[in-house]
Amino acid sequence: IRDSICLMAWRGLRANLLRSLLATLGVIIGVAAVIAAMSILEGTKRDIMDRFKSLGSDQITVYPASARREGREVGVVQTLKPEDADAIAQSSLCPDVEAAAPEILAGAQVKYFNRNSNLTVLGTNQNYADMNSYKVAEGRFITKEDVVAKAKVVVLGHKAAADLFGGRPPVNATVKIRSVGFRVIGVMEKKGNIGFRNVDSQVIIPISTAMDRLFGVKHVTAITVKARDPSRMEEATRQVKRVLRQRHTIHPGDPDDFNVFSQEEQRKQFREVTRIFAVVLYSIAGISLVVGGIGIMNIMLVSVTERTREIGVRMAVGAQRWDILNQFLIEAGTISLLGGAFGVLMGYAMSDLLEKTTRVIETYTPASVVGWALGMAVTTGVLSGIYPAYKASRLDPVEALRYE
Repeated sequence: IRDSICLMAWRGLRANLLRSLLATLGVIIGVAAVIAAMSILEGTKRDIMDRFKSLGSDQITVYPASARREGREVGVVQTLKPEDADAIAQSSLCPDVEAAAPEILAGAQVKYFNRNSNLTVLGTNQNYADMNSYKVAEGRFITKEDVVAKAKVVVLGHKAAADLFGGRPPVNATVKIRSVGFRVIGVMEKKGNIGFRNVDSQVIIPISTAMDRLFGVKHVTAITVKARDPSRMEEATRQVKRVLRQRHTIHPGDPDDFNVFSQEEQRKQFREVTRIFAVVLYSIAGISLVVGGIGIMNIMLVSVTERTREIGVRMAVGAQRWDILNQFLIEAGTISLLGGAFGVLMGYAMSDLLEKTTRVIETYTPASVVGWALGMAVTTGVLSGIYPAYKASRLDPVEALRYE
C-alpha cells in the first residue's frame, strides 16, 4: 500500500511538473542561502583558528589601552616602550616569561635599483624569530648588538626577497626603505602566516632603527611575550601586568593603560563573535526557508482544490483518509527534498564562485551544515504540507465526486 501511495504522490508531482518546480524554488533559495552563508562563516572561522594556531598557545600580546573622552573611545594611550619588553623578559617578577619582543608595524616602499615593492616593515628585537619558530634561510637574523647600535640592517621575508632580487643573491646587497639605505643581512624561510600577518611579504629591521631612524616614533604598537609553560599562561599574564603597572606608575585601583591578551582569550572572543554571526546568518536563511514553506503550502492547497474529484474517486474505491494524508505529505516532503538537493548544489556553486572571484574569502562546508540544511528543508516542506494534506483527507467523498 505504501509503495502505491508513493507512486501516486510521484505521479501527482509529475503531472504538474512546472507547478512542482515553482514550489521548490523557495526551498532552493533558502537552502542555497544556508550553504553559502555557513560555508563563508566556517571557512573564515577555520582560517582564523589556523592563524591562532600558528602563533602558538604560549604567547601573550600586550596592546596600548583605548583612550576615552566623555565615555567614548578616541584613540589609544601611547605608553608602551621597548624598555617595557626588556623589563618583562628580565624581571625576577616574571619567572614564567621566557622572552619578549616589542613590535612596530608600518607599510613602506622598499627599493633595489629599478625594482620596488610595497611591503610591511616590522621593527622588533632579536627574540622575534625564536619566539615564532621562524628560521633564517640565508645569512643571519638581527642581533642585540644591531638593536643597541641602531644598525641599518634588514632581514627580508621569502617573497619580499624574490620580488626585489629575483634569482640574485640578496645578502650584503643594499636596499632603500623610505630612501634610507639598509644592508641585507638575511633572508627568512618560506613561512606563510604567523597569526594574522603574512610574514613572507615583510622586512624586519631593529626596533631602535625603526623608531629613531625610519619612523620617528617614541612608542611601540605591541609587545609579544612568550611564556615558559603554556599551562601557566594565567600566572604569566598576571606577572606581565604587575611589571607594567609598576613601570607605568599606576596606583592601586586605577585602570591599566594597556591591554593583555593570551591566545586562549582571543580565541574565546572570536568564538563569541562567530556564534553571533552564525545566529544572524541562520536566522536570515531560516526566513528564506519559511518563505519557501509558504510557497509549498500555497501550491499544495491549489493542488487539493484541482484534484478534489480525483480524491473523491480514490476514497470511493477504498482509499482511507490516512492514505490521502500520506500521499499529500509525501508530495510535500519530495518537493522540499528535491529543492534542498538543488539548493545544496547551488550553495556549493555560490561558495566556490565567491572564493575564486574574491580570492580573499575562504569557504568550507562541513557535512553537518549540509545535513542541517537538508533536514530543515524537509521539515519545512512536511510542516507546510500538513494543513493541505489534512484538508484533502477530510473531504467528503460524495461532495468530492460532485465537484466540477
